Amino acid sequence: MQHAVGAPLPPHQPGQGPGTAWSPTAHHPGQPGVPQGTPPPPAPGFAAPPPPGAPHTHVPPPQPHLPPAPDVTGQVRLPPEVPAGRPGPAPAGGAPAPSTTTLAVLLIGPAGAGKTSVAQYWAGHRRVPTAHISLDDVREWVRSGFADPQSGWNDNSEAQYRLARRTCGFAARNFLANGISCILDDAVFPDRPAVGLGGWKRHVGPGLLPVVLLPGLEIVLERNAQRSGNRRLTDEEVARIHGRMAGWYGSGLPIIDNSQLDVEGTARVLDEVLARSIASPPQW
Repeated sequence: MQHAVGAPLPPHQPGQGPGTAWSPTAHHPGQPGVPQGTPPPPAPGFAAPPPPGAPHTHVPPPQPHLPPAPDVTGQVRLPPEVPAGRPGPAPAGGAPAPSTTTLAVLLIGPAGAGKTSVAQYWAGHRRVPTAHISLDDVREWVRSGFADPQSGWNDNSEAQYRLARRTCGFAARNFLANGISCILDDAVFPDRPAVGLGGWKRHVGPGLLPVVLLPGLEIVLERNAQRSGNRRLTDEEVARIHGRMAGWYGSGLPIIDNSQLDVEGTARVLDEVLARSIASPPQW
């Protein structure tokens, strides 16, 4: 008898298995209360033999009930909400240093703001394990059927962005659950809170620390011109996105104008901003 692949075998019961189809009394004729020559009753799960001279009819034994196969997906099951690096009370003498604290950081900015370069540098120069999770990289995992927004924003491109954000959020929670900090980057608009900050807060956790990277428009245009492939936008699109990003001023979120800063200098300012955010988390 075959069992479902991957399912555990049913527990062994007395009277089952090869050589145990009959009870021990079958081998001891003359047992009190049992007439000589009378076969014992069949063991559970087996059919009774036909009487002598009766035509033989095969009766398949009933199949035992198998428990359902376990869910083997490799997924790390996390609690509904893992506080994303939310630090405890600041110790005497100041807040914990961001360079040695497990954090989840969301770096916000328009295309050409330098989010990816700063996030990679910041993650690579910390004294604790840190991962960089790039939304664009995850979105471009889709090879066949990739919905490029430059070909026209539609339901497919919107759906792929949402899927990439959920995937990044799940990865961030996995890293945080294993003591690894992470920094994510995304062009989050202030006029779309449900799919912007609200979505990231749901995906990662309430301790996520958002920081806006917003250089001047001329700097963003210059950096965008150095891009290639589907990450290079038109000047009109860059200007439109940059204008929408200006809505972060007055939002209460920390904003870094890195127009005159290189990558290393921006990372240092980011550490300073995060130290203040740890001591007094922004309301968002």
